[in-house]
Amino acid sequence: MADHPLVKDCVTKMQKNLDHTLHEFSGIHTGKASPALVEGIMVDAYGSAVRLKECAAIHTPDSRMIAVQPWDKSLLKAIEKAIQMANIGINPVIDGSIVRLPLPEMSKERRLELTKVAHRVAEEGRVAVRNTRRDGIEAIKKGFKDAKISEDDNKKLEKDLQAQTDRIMKEISDHLGHKEQELLKV
Repeated sequence: MADHPLVKDCVTKMQKNLDHTLHEFSGIHTGKASPALVEGIMVDAYGSAVRLKECAAIHTPDSRMIAVQPWDKSLLKAIEKAIQMANIGINPVIDGSIVRLPLPEMSKERRLELTKVAHRVAEEGRVAVRNTRRDGIEAIKKGFKDAKISEDDNKKLEKDLQAQTDRIMKEISDHLGHKEQELLKV
């Protein structure tokens, strides 16, 4: 029954919820430089807001530095301002045609604060997965009500959907545990 279209559709949506949550986790920095920390920052370029990764090359020359090289040098000030406005705890420094982002040493308070952010991201992911499960169960019940699904299949589909939900919830919790360890490791 796990290959039933209703269950497949819900599992696909849940997987997208999980992928989004993991992407959000990657944006929580652990003291190591990663382009994911800044690539989603919105920059005012040419009168519209674009993601930083769409107007500049982002690379990490070492584990404590992110370098942003805009494709158009006139965007240097706009990129600097956008990074400051994003309030990610990194002060940009313009160095010629590159914006350098030196990562500060992480204090214990900052690590605990980022752990709370990771918990919030995980909870948002769980809520999204539960909402997808609810929508799936409603679709299954509607199919049963409309006599498109038998009573036995109704119970089996709900059970399969719950099993998939539990699997994805466990995956979110596992990733949260890894992120916590990464953040709290000194």
